[in-house]
Amino acid sequence: MAIKLNNENLSSLGVPAPGYDRGQLKGGIVHFGLGNFHRAHQAVYLDRLMNTGKGLDFAIVGAGVMPSDARIRDALAAQDFLYSVVEQSAEASDPRILGATVDYLPPADAAAIIAKLSDPEIRIASLTITEGGYFIDASTGHFNPQHPAIAADGAAPDQPKTVFGMLVAGLRARREAGQQPFTVMCCDNIPHNGDVTREAVVGTARLSDPELADWIDANVAFPNGMVDRITPATSDRERAMIRDDFGIDDDCPVFCEDFIQWVLEDNFPAGRPALEEVGVEFVEDVAPWELMKLRILNGGHAVIAYPAGLMDIHFVHEAMENELVRAFLEKLETEEIIPAVPPVPNTDLQAYFRKVEERCANPKIGDTVRRLCLDGSNRQPKFIVPTIADRLKAGQGIEGLALESALWCRYCAGTTDSGAEIAPNDPNWDRLTTVAKAARDNPSDWLAMADIYGETGKNPDFARAFARWLEMLWDKGAEATLRSYLAA
Repeated sequence: MAIKLNNENLSSLGVPAPGYDRGQLKGGIVHFGLGNFHRAHQAVYLDRLMNTGKGLDFAIVGAGVMPSDARIRDALAAQDFLYSVVEQSAEASDPRILGATVDYLPPADAAAIIAKLSDPEIRIASLTITEGGYFIDASTGHFNPQHPAIAADGAAPDQPKTVFGMLVAGLRARREAGQQPFTVMCCDNIPHNGDVTREAVVGTARLSDPELADWIDANVAFPNGMVDRITPATSDRERAMIRDDFGIDDDCPVFCEDFIQWVLEDNFPAGRPALEEVGVEFVEDVAPWELMKLRILNGGHAVIAYPAGLMDIHFVHEAMENELVRAFLEKLETEEIIPAVPPVPNTDLQAYFRKVEERCANPKIGDTVRRLCLDGSNRQPKFIVPTIADRLKAGQGIEGLALESALWCRYCAGTTDSGAEIAPNDPNWDRLTTVAKAARDNPSDWLAMADIYGETGKNPDFARAFARWLEMLWDKGAEATLRSYLAA
């Protein structure tokens, strides 16, 4: 019979558990968004550090602004904010119990969250609120202060509903009390994530208090960082695995790959945990690592995703077992994507790509093709289109990238090559499906989506290649189209 995960049963679980006294922990970080990625990444590094006896005053206090956060908050609270992380290589599954989280404030309780942000012991406010949570105006690529949710926080700054409104309120309270501001650390997978977060916080503050906005801009640190770990969603499958394989009754397990990386700019005026001692790489400028990951890893995910989706392949490792998908990834990365990535200090780009292949082929992860296909309208402009633009500017070929774009368009038409329906898989799915169907006869309709392609969609070389591949995908299907590309 499985043993319930909680403080009382820690010593009976038979797996590695916190080697530190959790009673000695003090909250030093308020983190918005205690989803799987945060709990398998930032929290893992902190737990490692605490197991060395350091960083005990940087424990995590969770916060959330969405009603859906209540379920995970209640589940974690019921097991003393403990949970299991199972790191999976192709050969082994290694579980351990993490204890770096000490509380989770009631979701959307603005008063409680602002009060905690005002606590001088809090020196970092961190975020994993997904790529789509930063209120970016797709047409400009910048923060949109006119978004209704942000405008509402500007009109009622003492009763904020968004993460950024709460951060502003917390910083206002600290300024009024003469306290040093906390550092705001974004851990989401977006380019220049610290700069994006600064624009959102300052922009929100400016709606109600321009002087405070200027003070935040001048005094609050927003370090950029690059984060990486494949972490699928938890389902009943994972809960059954932790129960059946390891005898642990855990409602919130996280299964992830054994690879982990965090490159972070060292800009923490209020102090930080010594994470360099447990594998975090602190650098002056994270941009080279960030660009490498966005193009080679995240761009590579898109290359795998859409042909696999059209061919009814379910898991990512199964896609990597398909000779056409894997060869498409190899050819496109080697010929078009990697050559568009500038050198990265102390990094072999080809070796990095080989590691990407190895990670995607890991059969233990259970990562799904559907997850990689998710949210293309937000991801393509970050992971694929900039590489196309750079290569066109340099007069270089974009055949493979044009095919990737055509595969995404064909996927968004809403059916696989077998005729199976594709369930909505993008915040803008209705719009994308309408345009993708129209593009079957008029490919330029797809490239005319300026919020995604910008000026790149107007390039005649790209438009011709895109139209040719899209026509082939509709006429012959993804498998035959990949064969044609690879043969060329």
